[in-house]
Amino acid sequence: MDKKFRIGIIGCGGIANGKHMPSLAQLKNVEMVAFCDVIEERAVKAAKKYGTEDAKVYTDYKELLKDESIDVCHVCTPNRSHSFITVDALEAGKHVMCEKPMAKTYAEAKAMLDAAKRTGKKLTIGYQNRQNNQNLYAKAAVESGELGEIYYAKALAIRRRAVPTWGVFLNEYEQGGGPLIDIGTHALDLTLWIMNNYEPKMVVGNTFRKLADQTDQANAWGKWDPEKFTVEDSAFGYIIMKNGAVITLESSWALNFRVPREASFMLCGTKGGVDTVDGLKINTVKHGRQVVEDVNLSAGGAAFYEGESADPSVVDMAQWIKAVETDSDPCVLPEQALCVTQILEAIYTSAKTGQPVYFD
Repeated sequence: MDKKFRIGIIGCGGIANGKHMPSLAQLKNVEMVAFCDVIEERAVKAAKKYGTEDAKVYTDYKELLKDESIDVCHVCTPNRSHSFITVDALEAGKHVMCEKPMAKTYAEAKAMLDAAKRTGKKLTIGYQNRQNNQNLYAKAAVESGELGEIYYAKALAIRRRAVPTWGVFLNEYEQGGGPLIDIGTHALDLTLWIMNNYEPKMVVGNTFRKLADQTDQANAWGKWDPEKFTVEDSAFGYIIMKNGAVITLESSWALNFRVPREASFMLCGTKGGVDTVDGLKINTVKHGRQVVEDVNLSAGGAAFYEGESADPSVVDMAQWIKAVETDSDPCVLPEQALCVTQILEAIYTSAKTGQPVYFD
């Protein structure tokens, strides 16, 4: 009988219930055997819904890590605790998938990477949007050389009025920031990955808290509490890479921007461009004419998992467990996620100091 990988879930809140646990539940070669949350009833509820009959419940993640039978841990806690929980889990001999972003700061993220190298255990970060079919197609187009040299890109994570009002999203101490570190991180990860460029030279950024105190909010998820809104409501960065390429990053939870764009990008190359602003589009010049191509993503080529699911989160979990099983690299390498965190932190630093941030 094929091995079933034993999973421990640390943090049983929104992202665990919305992505990790239901996606893992669709895989035949895993079983969720341990659940931890500081609010015990959440862990109990998760264990009843997703766990094995003998699944254990914890309120202290360190107790969960003592179980030597656990192969893999999924860290689904607020950003503040990503680093130390991940490091402890790696040191305990577990492979780790940590929810995005990797950490609040570069130093914290670097500690995670160092622990993975030190222990020889696998570490990946939950950037499931890489498994979206349109993003996979864009990646293939760039890798094939179809678009030429990519020298300008735009990463977009713009919400008009969609401020998350649950959990600790508005808490700077717990999260490290607002839309930039929450959804901007996805757009930046996609852009860097498709460009295959992880060498930033310098960053200039700015953040704004302009709409957070307004009471006429029209928010998609109900009213937020302005007094608890301790993070930015929008943030923007200008990134210059060592090879001269430029990336602009735009992110917001609340911005008077007519058409929202989330986990979207635009890449411009010497032979053509690609964007996902309104579906996947390839633009180029053919036979003396400007051409825009619409790609039919419903006709084969999808990243199905054993023919059963094309849900990017399920595909992401499947490739992650496959990497553990075959001792191969997962799609998201920790070194790549470290670069994302480094750039995000630089945007926040530039916003605070009013100065550009240069990398060695």
